[in-house]
Formats: sequence, structure tokens, C-alpha cells
Amino acid sequence: DEPIDEYCVQQLKEYEGYKLVCVTKEGLEFDEDEEDKARKEEEKAEFESLCKTMKEMLGDRVEKVIVSDRVVDSPCVLVTGQYGWSANMERIMKAQALRDNTMSTYMVSKKTMEINPRHPIVRDLKSKAVTDKSDKTVKDLVHLLFETALITSGFSLDEPTNYASRIYRMIQLGLEINDGPDVASTSGVSMPV
Repeated sequence: DEPIDEYCVQQLKEYEGYKLVCVTKEGLEFDEDEEDKARKEEEKAEFESLCKTMKEMLGDRVEKVIVSDRVVDSPCVLVTGQYGWSANMERIMKAQALRDNTMSTYMVSKKTMEINPRHPIVRDLKSKAVTDKSDKTVKDLVHLLFETALITSGFSLDEPTNYASRIYRMIQLGLEINDGPDVASTSGVSMPV
């Protein structure tokens, strides 16, 4: 996988009569029957409030949060806009020694977070968010899902220490360690909420 591949494939729209589609960009569509379309609309309505809550928590880190039909095993994935840079291209451009920072500000990909409505993490997060969307654990989970999706989708973390602090807090919560100093506060990192 050479960097030139990324440039070439972006320009190649068709090969031997087949239209090439980037699966890491939004707008990927599958053949659906009426039953699939009905299920998709039902899931979209059921998770609309969670999508809205997640977008509010993530702010301008994502353009939008939507229900996905492309994700099978993961709770969520990040995709880029149709005309922005892919995660791989963003990495290549950040690595350029003589890059122009003004170019990178307008070409940085608009990220869409697609959530998997059938994943147990997303289902449980939905019920927790309905109960109390201002709960610190819900906020941590949303940010952890986003940051983990950044990594698995090929992007790099802007603030890895914040990610590590959230992981430590979740481990502390999972181990039911309630006494003593908060793990995140002992790392010397202030946490955005």
C-alpha cells in the first residue's frame, strides 16, 4: 500500500464497467428489499434521540451522527464526506514535510459517525442516555466510542492522553474502585466533558 495508491484510486471512478465506491465515505448503499427498508426506518426512528444526544456531546468533532446499515460487528464507525479526504489521505497529508496548514484546514474530512443499532453497547448506551443524558459515564462512553472509532477508522487521535484517562476511568468503574483518587485526576490531565 503506497501513498500514490490513495491519489490514483481517488481519481479512478470506474474500472472495466464497474463503478468504484470508497467504503470509507458516506453514501454507501446496498441493495435492499422492502423489509430491509422498513427495518432501517424503524431503527432510525428508535435511535434518533441517541444520535442527537451524541452529536450534542461531540460538538463539531463530527458533522452528524446517524444510524448505519453498513456496520455489523463494531458499535460504530467514522466515515468521511463524499468529497473530503479519506482517513488515509488525511494521514498522508499530515505527514508532508512542507504542507500548507491553510490547505489542511479546509480539506480535513467532515466526519460522520455511524452507529450500529443492533450492537449491545449502542443499545445499552441508548437506555442509559434516555435515563440521564447528563451522566458523566454516558459522556465518557460517547467520547470513548468516538475516539475508538477514530482509531479503527484509520484516523489519529488529537489528544491521546485524554483517551487514556477515559479508558482508566472506565477500568476503574468496571472494577468498582470507588475509593481513593480518581485515576484520570492522577494523570495530571484535565478532562473535557
